[in-house]
Amino acid sequence: MSLEQKINQDIKAAMIAKDTARLRGLRAVKAAILLAKTEKGSSEEVSEETEIKVLQKLVKQRKESAEIYKAQGREDLLQIEVEEQEVIEQYLPKQLDRSEIENIIKEIISSTDASGIKDMGKVMGAANQKLAGQADGKTISEVVKSLLT
Repeated sequence: MSLEQKINQDIKAAMIAKDTARLRGLRAVKAAILLAKTEKGSSEEVSEETEIKVLQKLVKQRKESAEIYKAQGREDLLQIEVEEQEVIEQYLPKQLDRSEIENIIKEIISSTDASGIKDMGKVMGAANQKLAGQADGKTISEVVKSLLT
């Protein structure tokens, strides 16, 4: 079953259960997938890799908005963003913790013979490819930078 079909089923279930928080998050995911499907040059079906990127983008947007609302003391809006983020994260693959990311990046560094910060681009490319969907780019970048310096 594709993500789009799963989202449609979950939207129906959320409507029946009158779960407004879940419904908001699911509708955001559905809208983003529809946008990805209609983008110029995209095929009829959205690949799993594209779906993961779309979901990660939505989570990142929610996190950034939540930080802004928290800084401004807007607890009402902060709660909405956190609820939507939690719903969207349920459809992402399991996220790795920092120690697991460090171990994988250490392997990549040894396999690419990276020796310093000048090799960061090479390591980042391999790390982003290997950790796609399992860690966000900011965390990967921080770990690579700390291990190469």
